[in-house]
Amino acid sequence: MLVPDPKTVRQLLTRYATLRIAQAERQTPAVAGELEEVTRRLCVTMGTAGIHDAVARADDLLARARTDRGRSSEADGESGLPLAV
Repeated sequence: MLVPDPKTVRQLLTRYATLRIAQAERQTPAVAGELEEVTRRLCVTMGTAGIHDAVARADDLLARARTDRGRSSEADGESGLPLAV
């Protein structure tokens, strides 16, 4: 099985979270369309059918990548907290 690039996964998660916030603040067709596209890309990248599973797998992948590098989360610039859906 191919493993997605952690940097790409991190970017998708960040964009997904940003769009969810934007949608909660003010729903627009543009934001809804972009959120749908990022959701689809994240699901395809993580090999899942639903966003909840995609986010969970992405969190796991990023945690493993952080551990594999042997660097602390502080040096990585990440809090180590999972992204809530």
